[in-house]
Amino acid sequence: MRTLVGRRVAGLAAVGAASLAACSGAGPQEFMSLGTGGTGGIYYPMGGFITARLSIADSLRQYTAEVTGGGVENVNRLREGQIDLGFAPANTVYEAATGGLDYDEPVKGLRIVAPIFPSSAHILVSRSFTGSSVADFAGRTVSVGSAGSGTEQMSRQILEVHGLGYDDVTVRYLSFTESAAALRDGALDAAIFSVGYPAAAVLDATAGGARLLPMAEEKIEELRRRHPYYTSNPIPQGAYAGMESDVVTAGLVNWLVAMSDLSDDVVGHVVHLVLEDREQLEQVYDIAKQIDENFLLDAPIELHPATRKWMEANLNRLGGRDGAP
Repeated sequence: MRTLVGRRVAGLAAVGAASLAACSGAGPQEFMSLGTGGTGGIYYPMGGFITARLSIADSLRQYTAEVTGGGVENVNRLREGQIDLGFAPANTVYEAATGGLDYDEPVKGLRIVAPIFPSSAHILVSRSFTGSSVADFAGRTVSVGSAGSGTEQMSRQILEVHGLGYDDVTVRYLSFTESAAALRDGALDAAIFSVGYPAAAVLDATAGGARLLPMAEEKIEELRRRHPYYTSNPIPQGAYAGMESDVVTAGLVNWLVAMSDLSDDVVGHVVHLVLEDREQLEQVYDIAKQIDENFLLDAPIELHPATRKWMEANLNRLGGRDGAP
C-alpha cells in the first residue's frame, strides 16, 4: 500500500503521544500536506487559507500548505507519496495522466478532487520591448517559469504555436517573483506566467513598466487544436496598471488533485469547502469568485470517486448534462 504523508502520525515519542491523547480524550491527528507553488503566485496564499480552513473543519487532521515549484512538482510528489493534495493546471494534469510532455509514462491513479480558479496566460514584455507578438521573442531573453511548473509547460506550448522553441530564445527558469524583478531591472525581455488575475507578481511587474502582450485569436485556436484543455480567458480591462482594454489570451482551469486512494472523508471536506462553503474564501481572494463547479463536467482526467459521487448527486444543479468525465 502506498504510504501517504497524511498517514504519518505526529512525530512524538510513543509514550508522550499516548499521554496527550489520554488527557485530551482524542487520538493523535494525521498530518496532511497540500503542494502549492511559489510565493509570488496565487497557489501558495490560497493554499494556506484552504489548509487553515480544512484544519478547523476536520478535527482528525492537521493540514499544511507547502511552497513548491508548481504543478509538475506537485504531481510528481503526489506520485511519490510525499504530499496528499496538490494544485496543478489542466495541461499538467492531462499530460501527467496520459504520459505526455515531461512524463515517460502515465501517472496512474491521479485524480481530480475539485476545480479552483481559471488561469490566464500573462505574456509580459519589458518597457524596452518593441515587438507585437510572441513570434518577436526570437533571439530574446525569456523567462518560462520555474523548472517543474505548469507555467513552464504552457510557455513551451505558446512558443511552439508561434514557431519558436527553446533553441530560438535565451531561456530563464525564474519564479513569478524573480521574473517580475528581472523585467523591472531590464534583465529580461519577456516572461510568461500561467496565473489567475490579479496576481501580485504581475502587479509588481506592470507597476515597474512591463506590459501585457495579447495573443492573436488564431494562435489561441491553434493552441486549442493541439491541446484541447486550453480555453480563451481574456484578462479584463483594469486588472493591472495601464490596461485600457481587455487583453485577449489563452487560459486553463486549475485543479486540486490527489491520488485515487486518498480517503473519501478528506476529499469530502475539500469539496465542501471549495464548492459549497467558499464564502470566506471569496472574501479573502476575489479570484475565488471565478471557481465554477461546472468545470467538473469537462475535467481533463478522471474524478476522485468521492468527487464523482458529489457531482452525480448535484447533476441537476450542474445542468444535468450527460457524458461527464
